[in-house]
Amino acid sequence: MAEPLVPRSLSRRRVLGSMAAAAVGTPIALGQLTSGAAPASAASRAAAAQLLWHPDPSSAGLKAFEGIEADRGNAHPDRDYVVVEGGDHYRFNIWKDDRDTTGGGDRQRTESKGMVQDGTALKMRDGETWTISYEMFMPTSLHGTSKFTHIFQTKTPADNGGPYITLDLGRSGSTETLRARAYANSGSPDIASTNLSPLRNKWITIEWTLTIGSKGKAAFVARNGTGPGAPVAVQGSMSNVKMPDQDDYQRPKWGIYRSVESASSDILDTYLLFRNFQASKA
Repeated sequence: MAEPLVPRSLSRRRVLGSMAAAAVGTPIALGQLTSGAAPASAASRAAAAQLLWHPDPSSAGLKAFEGIEADRGNAHPDRDYVVVEGGDHYRFNIWKDDRDTTGGGDRQRTESKGMVQDGTALKMRDGETWTISYEMFMPTSLHGTSKFTHIFQTKTPADNGGPYITLDLGRSGSTETLRARAYANSGSPDIASTNLSPLRNKWITIEWTLTIGSKGKAAFVARNGTGPGAPVAVQGSMSNVKMPDQDDYQRPKWGIYRSVESASSDILDTYLLFRNFQASKA
């Protein structure tokens, strides 16, 4: 591919060592769509909440997560899948020939799981309301697909339940979309959806507000840029969202998890960048 997947200065040894030591689209939303003025940013809401997760990539490295799921069959030990790049963001790499150990060869995965601050894993449980925000960069080579492509999901670890909430890159004909979905609800309805194209090749801001429970709530905002003044590209909210802790906890995951049964022209060597992770509990 035209741009290198991994900076040459980042070796697999360094990564494993770290493990050890965005025009604005038209908002479409099902459920209760937020209207009127743009919502307060996750950062401002955090002022009235308890900021619990704010990892610094340069110091926390991959210890900001509970773990990394990539090349679990160890088919490509020479590849670097999740790395700290430039000291301020995480890079998630995936190659078109990667295959996950689940699904009988029909999918691939490069994901991080969980939120860890200063060595403590943070757990989202029934009745709690959490706000999670981060900035994300999607390149042209990361396509929406006809089958599933999740770039965020929540699950329950003990029973591998879910996904419950997802952020998907979809495709309908030639139109690619960014879709926040109540994935475990009947029909996996959209909480909010917009055109993907204007959000590519720039840093954008993603904000989730999640109330955990079997009849929980979910709100989603995507901003076309960074900072509290960045314009809202799409927003939406929904009640009666199936998102229970299953007597365990809801755990977020980031990265690229996709079916390879989509058109081969959409399954390319690509990557996804994240920075400025924050999570607060009300």
